[in-house]
Amino acid sequence: MGTKLFVGSLPWSVNDDALKAAFEAHGKVVSAKVITDRQSGRSKGYGFVEMAEESEASNAIQALNGKDLDGRNIVVSEAKSKA
Repeated sequence: MGTKLFVGSLPWSVNDDALKAAFEAHGKVVSAKVITDRQSGRSKGYGFVEMAEESEASNAIQALNGKDLDGRNIVVSEAKSKA
């Protein structure tokens, strides 16, 4: 199983494909999902990316945390498991 990352402060313009593309430069992306509001369909401003390898996930965190994506500085960290 891969390593799941939390991605926060996403601009409203980012969709699943754009999120995946931003992370593909740092390794194999298993899945990328922007969380949306059920009623409006609008992005909630965060999402999750699953990377195939832990080392690739670490590289993505180092490279992308605090960096600009479509005009906003995103927050990238390892996702915490649901309690």
